Amino acid sequence: MITTAVSYQNSALQHTNSPHEPVMPGEILDYLKPVRDGIYVDATFGMGGHTLALLKAYPDIRRVIAIDWDESSILRAKEFIHPFSEKIHLYNGNFTELPVFLEQEGINKVDGIILDLGISSYHFEESGRGFSFKRDEPLDMRINSSGRNNAYDIVNFLNEDKLEEIIRLYGEESWSKKIAKVIVEKRREHKIQTSKELADLIFKIIPRKFHSQHIHPATKTFQALRIAVNSELDNINHALAIYPDYLNDNARICVISFHSLEDRIVKDRFRSDDRLKIITKKPLTPSQEEIQINPRARSAKLRVAEKKEEYLNVL
Repeated sequence: MITTAVSYQNSALQHTNSPHEPVMPGEILDYLKPVRDGIYVDATFGMGGHTLALLKAYPDIRRVIAIDWDESSILRAKEFIHPFSEKIHLYNGNFTELPVFLEQEGINKVDGIILDLGISSYHFEESGRGFSFKRDEPLDMRINSSGRNNAYDIVNFLNEDKLEEIIRLYGEESWSKKIAKVIVEKRREHKIQTSKELADLIFKIIPRKFHSQHIHPATKTFQALRIAVNSELDNINHALAIYPDYLNDNARICVISFHSLEDRIVKDRFRSDDRLKIITKKPLTPSQEEIQINPRARSAKLRVAEKKEEYLNVL
């Protein structure tokens, strides 16, 4: 559900640091090229890490339009954005709904957009929605809790062929056929209820000699289910198709992706869009120092594009 901007001016909480470490904040600030009195969009606000970094480094920015699909993330972020509450206009909705929020703000174009496609540590560690194979939680995986689809329904009711397709395409899992087959057999005995139950099942399905030293055998399947539940790839495609229309002359869009399917969409969209000039010929990746501090950043890739001047038609 789309809501109007959330006001935090009356908050008594005084914390200023986000609990979620933003990925590649220095690179984002360098490539976004913030301007005085500019208006920016943080399309995946999360715990506000990128927005806070932006406003601390460039306090003369006029406004940040911040969007997050998870209402609980917005409520949790309340305490951390208080010092900048007058400049952060926060909306609960999907990042594809940017045009609606800009209309509510009364503006047509912005000076830059940040789109971080990662799932925050909050969702894995505290949401209780079964995002992590390390926890024993209900199979949900909805970023927005009011969404219709959930992982439980996909795992327990989708036919074997469609389940295999989701695991293969969205998880790029070579064991997709066997995983889907065993899941269907198992659910005939009883429904698969929790993330741990599913993770333990996949651990047994894939032979030990094929287990990676770096990732859990269930990682790819969990990724696939999460993508399917939240229509993540469709949302990225839709957003990148419309965002350039809302960028000012020479304004930039910075997109951080975390797996090959996302990065492929970003790369192809940037290359095929005549409205954009590619700034990063190859994706930027985190430094080893950042990865040591924030291991979740290790798979991040940042691509940046800039709005061409010849596409300045007013909407």
